[in-house]
Amino acid sequence: MTIEPGQDAPAFAMPTGGGGEVSLADLKGKQVVLYFYPKDDTPGCTKEAIAFTEAAAEFEAAGAVIVGVSKDSVSKHEKFAAKHDLGVILASDEEGTTCEDYGVWVEKNMYGKTYMGIERATFLIDEGGVVKQVWRKVKVPGHADAVLEAVRA
Repeated sequence: MTIEPGQDAPAFAMPTGGGGEVSLADLKGKQVVLYFYPKDDTPGCTKEAIAFTEAAAEFEAAGAVIVGVSKDSVSKHEKFAAKHDLGVILASDEEGTTCEDYGVWVEKNMYGKTYMGIERATFLIDEGGVVKQVWRKVKVPGHADAVLEAVRA
């Protein structure tokens, strides 16, 4: 399944640190930066989370909420957030439902081995729940800035 700009964003509700939950319904009226990443505490994922954290105040000022999603458990997310002082919501999609709904659970290839994993992708969802922009196969350097620019546009 491929999500394109102009489509309604698939609904989601996922657990977050501290016993919380984040859902698309609760974020109505705000722009949502929903970014998917492969794994907590790996080099690229850490850089991406830190870049979004460093720009979090600017995203908030522009009326956007940042939600990072991986299949890691809530407790792994909590350790990851504490270790790197992250200021973004990290949602746990252990079942992979949201990853499937957004089409980011894909076949990957590394060193000649094929396996299933999360494609690094970001979805900008407008205040009404419609996908405004999609970034696939994200390269981390400069990505948070590009997303911030789109939020402000």
